Parts: sequence; C-alpha cells; structure tokens
Amino acid sequence: MPQDRLRTTDVDELLRALLALDDADEAYALLQDLCTIREVQDMAQRLAVARMLSAGEHYSRIQEITGASATTISRVSKALNYGADGYRMVMSKLDPAPPGE
Repeated sequence: MPQDRLRTTDVDELLRALLALDDADEAYALLQDLCTIREVQDMAQRLAVARMLSAGEHYSRIQEITGASATTISRVSKALNYGADGYRMVMSKLDPAPPGE
C-alpha cells in the first residue's frame, strides 16, 4: 500500500484544529487567517460543483452557474467517482443545496 504523503503531523494538527471549532464564525475566522481569499473561493466553488454533479447537472450548466472551468469540474467529478469520499461524506451532513443550485 503506498504511503499517504499528505497525512503528516502538521496535517493531523490542522485536522485537530478544524475539529476544535465551535461554529461557522470560528471556521470563517480560521479560513481567513489560513487561506487567501482566492483559496477560500476555490474551495467553496469546488463544493458547489460537487453538489451540482451529484444532482446530475451537466458540465455546461455547472460552468454557467459557478464559473468553474471544465478542468475544475472534471477534477471534482474524478474525486466524486474515485476519491476518498470526502465530498460525499460532507454533502450527506449538509442541508440540501441552496435555491438556484
């Protein structure tokens, strides 16, 4: 089995930090400090793409609504189909997508 190069002590500490947060405001503050505005926007866009793909939307409609590139949509699709099921796990815990998605 190949070694998981992503799972380091620092990554484990980041995971512990995320799990220690109490609410959305704390999570938002941490994201503001950890990430650039673009990184936060990109992650939010990927989650929106994952929700739309899971709902059966076509790539062209997803591009139109989210502004995501075909490459991003393809990568999210690959993660949904062959990844670690992170998108599916989090989507199963969230309320249905907001109206318009």
